[in-house]
Amino acid sequence: MPSLYDRADIYDLIESEDRYKILKDHWANVLRGRDIKSLLDVSIGSGSATLPLADLGVNLSGSDLSEKMLANCKRKAESRDFPIELKCCDFRNVSDYFDGSFDCVASTGNSLPYVSNDDVLKTLEQMDSLVKPGGYIYFEIRNWDKILEDKRRFFPYAPFFDGDTRINLTQIWDYNSDGSITFNILYVFERDSRFLQTEVFEEHYIPIKRDVLLGKLEDMGYQDIQLLPYPSKADALDIPIDKLPWYCVAAKKQ
Repeated sequence: MPSLYDRADIYDLIESEDRYKILKDHWANVLRGRDIKSLLDVSIGSGSATLPLADLGVNLSGSDLSEKMLANCKRKAESRDFPIELKCCDFRNVSDYFDGSFDCVASTGNSLPYVSNDDVLKTLEQMDSLVKPGGYIYFEIRNWDKILEDKRRFFPYAPFFDGDTRINLTQIWDYNSDGSITFNILYVFERDSRFLQTEVFEEHYIPIKRDVLLGKLEDMGYQDIQLLPYPSKADALDIPIDKLPWYCVAAKKQ
């Protein structure tokens, strides 16, 4: 089964100016009270989660395994006149590809659980090696504690449109015997009440518990560890993390 991330054209269909504004507002909340002028996203993909930072004056760099996604990211950055440095690499050895350090090193889009828990912890060490003293690690992630407790299977999305084509998106999750979870992602395209196209993708994740992630940050000497809803809103920052489907973490290096 193909991965959605091999089809940047379909992956980006959910984007809109409204979504861009939501993510820009989210980043404004994350930046508040933090001196972040440079940021490296080690799972930048097509840039949809990260490019709004450039509107807030942050100097961006990014890496990803997918050359197709990086090409889309470069195109979108150029369309908004955003300078950006992009490199194709695995986040498990990202420090081999970037010189210098950053005010913040981030992983957006729930990318960390694509690899084993041990590799996630190694990736956090790689990210840490590129963070300036007094800088930050940041990551976005699904609430795997809640997912493993609820074990929901069906996740329909609100329909959205590409021109006059309606796009119906549904995810169906399989909980595997080895503890991993397979996301089956179904896109159905229709126009004038007729089906035009169906695309099915499969993504494989390895859940990681929140206490494992936070414990690793503490072991690396990070302080002021803050958990926020993702995407966050200024008037909803006190929602209990246990109730949220996604959250993000920002932690300060000593």
